[in-house]
Amino acid sequence: MTGVAIAAPHSDAVTAAEAVVSKGGGAVDAAIAAAAALTVAYPHQCSIGGDLIALFRSPDGEVRAVLSAGAAAAGFDVTAVAGLDRMPPGGPLAITVPGVVAGWARLAELGARLPLGDLLQPAIGLARDGVAVSPGLARGTHDRLAVVRQDPGLSALVLDEAGEPLPVGATLRQPVLAATLTEVAGDWKSFYTGPLSQRVAAALEKFGSPLRASDLAAHEPEVCEPLSTTKDGVVWSVAPPPSQGAALLAVLAAAPAERLAAAREAELRRDALLGDPAMGPIDVAGLLGAASRSVEALPTGPKPAGDTVAVTAVAEDGSAVTLIQSVFQTFGSGLLDPGTGIVFHNRGSAFSIDPDHPGRVRPGARPPHTLCPVIAVSDESVLALGCQGGRAQAWILSQVAEDAMVAPNLRAVLDRPRWVIGSRDIDMPRPTLLLEPGVPTAEALEAAADSLGLDVVTSETKRDDAGHVQACRLDRRPRPDTLLDAAPDGALNAALDGALDAVPRPGGQTGPDSHAEPGSQTQPGREAEPAQPSQSKAGKLLAAADPRADGLGAVFTAN
Repeated sequence: MTGVAIAAPHSDAVTAAEAVVSKGGGAVDAAIAAAAALTVAYPHQCSIGGDLIALFRSPDGEVRAVLSAGAAAAGFDVTAVAGLDRMPPGGPLAITVPGVVAGWARLAELGARLPLGDLLQPAIGLARDGVAVSPGLARGTHDRLAVVRQDPGLSALVLDEAGEPLPVGATLRQPVLAATLTEVAGDWKSFYTGPLSQRVAAALEKFGSPLRASDLAAHEPEVCEPLSTTKDGVVWSVAPPPSQGAALLAVLAAAPAERLAAAREAELRRDALLGDPAMGPIDVAGLLGAASRSVEALPTGPKPAGDTVAVTAVAEDGSAVTLIQSVFQTFGSGLLDPGTGIVFHNRGSAFSIDPDHPGRVRPGARPPHTLCPVIAVSDESVLALGCQGGRAQAWILSQVAEDAMVAPNLRAVLDRPRWVIGSRDIDMPRPTLLLEPGVPTAEALEAAADSLGLDVVTSETKRDDAGHVQACRLDRRPRPDTLLDAAPDGALNAALDGALDAVPRPGGQTGPDSHAEPGSQTQPGREAEPAQPSQSKAGKLLAAADPRADGLGAVFTAN
């Protein structure tokens, strides 16, 4: 019996995970299948034309980071952006080499039980047969309607014959993307070195990108040690640069009452110091806040918005995955290639054009990344944690991470009101503390914000800006409410921040909560089946979602 907890922002992604778990897949298989399904169901937030950063914990306890963040073209002409205030927010110059496909493949090598091609079959079926337009996709299309209408590929995908956005529940079919995913399933390397790569490169060149087939062929995911720190018996691991993971560790190191100040300092340091270590030394100590240096006088990077999906999975064998993939801004560069069905990201818009900045644009460099996956391990628990939230991911996660390690109700932790800081990335004209209604420490935060020179805004409702958090946890400690006497590995828990982003299935129902006892299955669109005694080591299995954003958490058991 295998138990796998999965959290993802769309029910079809969870269904894809269930399908591969039922065939013997584990945490890695579930995460990749869900991630692939999201490239079909959520083209406004992720695509095989985007990037991926992930953490993987093996059953023996080793944690590795997978950085499949693509680089700027070897032939990128820096003079093309000279004189601009910032990198173009979209269009061909904002596209870097897509890393998602290679990232899936490298993760599969690290811990998948099934062939990569098998893990992509649910996504291929969704693209071929169609997926219902979700509320999240409908919102994204409305928010970026001007950009969508400018691109024939995107217009054909998400607009009707009258040029208006497809309504929630309309069927979105992507036969060309299905064919592309089928090629990837047959040989993932074809995306970078085969006939598919030639078509991708030709499309990019036609759009006006300097990327060529040789740039695709040169892409190699980096598998490396994570950045880690230990606090109160918990080892926190994050991705190293060019990811902003160090910012989260810097905030977690501060006392809870000082975390707004720590977040502001981490923000300034990240904006000034983050870059690609492959292009030169990066001041990691400075990013962590350990170095006594002022960053006020250093050049800062751009402040673009972002759009992302996170998938987390944990299995009863102790393996865990936090996978984040992204097109960066909603619909990325605003360009979809009709010949492959691929939406290309705009991650290159995160480069600085300041010639003295470590994250400056230059040939072959990877841009600074907002993606911030987390794995935390103690003697009692293994936690996989991730979120959407752009530049604010570090402070969003800092408000839930520690309690998510121990709380019996993950949903309640994720449902609490939160705060973020930012400026243009949260639609504010200057640096601002944005509070959701009901933050319990709001008065103290407002006082601290004043001393930090931050404006203060309290929203009327919960905000997407405050992140969509996904969390899965394996508890090794026994729980008094465990159904089975023989449950030495404790409990699996899954939760995520968001209401179910899918239209109800015929004969089923959708909703924010799903629970399962050992031996049962929780499936999107259906209530949990009655608990049946079994010899599963998983103990109590729990999946939950809260109404802040779109998503579903579930736990599956299979022979």
